[in-house]
Amino acid sequence: MKGWMKIALWGAFGLAVVVLIVSVSNYQKQRTLNAPEIRLKTDVEHPFISPEELLKRITNKGLWREGMIKEELNVAAVEELITSYSQVKSAKVFTNIGDSWEIEVELRTPIARIFNKFDESFYLDEEGEIVHTTPTHTARVLVFTGNINDRISSASVTDIINNDSLKSIQKLDEIYRISNYVCHDPLLHSLIGQVHLEKNGDFVLVPLVGDVKIVLGTADSEEEVKRKFEKLRIFYKEAMPNVGWNKYSEISLKFDGQIVCKTKPV
Repeated sequence: MKGWMKIALWGAFGLAVVVLIVSVSNYQKQRTLNAPEIRLKTDVEHPFISPEELLKRITNKGLWREGMIKEELNVAAVEELITSYSQVKSAKVFTNIGDSWEIEVELRTPIARIFNKFDESFYLDEEGEIVHTTPTHTARVLVFTGNINDRISSASVTDIINNDSLKSIQKLDEIYRISNYVCHDPLLHSLIGQVHLEKNGDFVLVPLVGDVKIVLGTADSEEEVKRKFEKLRIFYKEAMPNVGWNKYSEISLKFDGQIVCKTKPV
């Protein structure tokens, strides 16, 4: 076979392949999509958002409808919408060959719920980000109340730590240190249900059992928090079983190297 014939045949074959690819691509673009498969990645028993709620929000924004063809699907817009919700850490959208597509959503993990002095309520997640509450979900986490100036629109914990002026007026970084320590300690997690911030800046721990007032004081560093909670752990394990759970009205962890207790009046 002459050289020019081989070239012509290979050229014709290549053209046919291109035409086939274009035809398949155009066919795929015109395929009618099914509803997406939505997968949630979460560490909590009751997620902030359900797959059904996410699909409803996508539909309400006009990003999905029955009968939509693949060419009309705006993957970037769907991802942008989902990640705009404070409860979502990340989102990825995948289209498959045929009529199916998928959404993978990683939700944030709350470690504290805050009730501030402005009658606002919101969560703080394990990365120090503020998460809005939802009417369909209530997380079982440490509750913070009292003289809290931080608001839903406040900066994240990272921003506060890196800004000296914010640290002087906000308590979110201290709340994060306390809740992060408690939620990772099985004993403390089973003992403490609430933390109250008093006007003098002291954090007071409220046990789930008993009426003793545990004054933690400040939580300006991870080292300080660890030191104070270690004192409380030792006290609970060694002292309380011997003297009884109802002997003291107040236990103070504020002072270095010691625990100061007030006994209940006889």
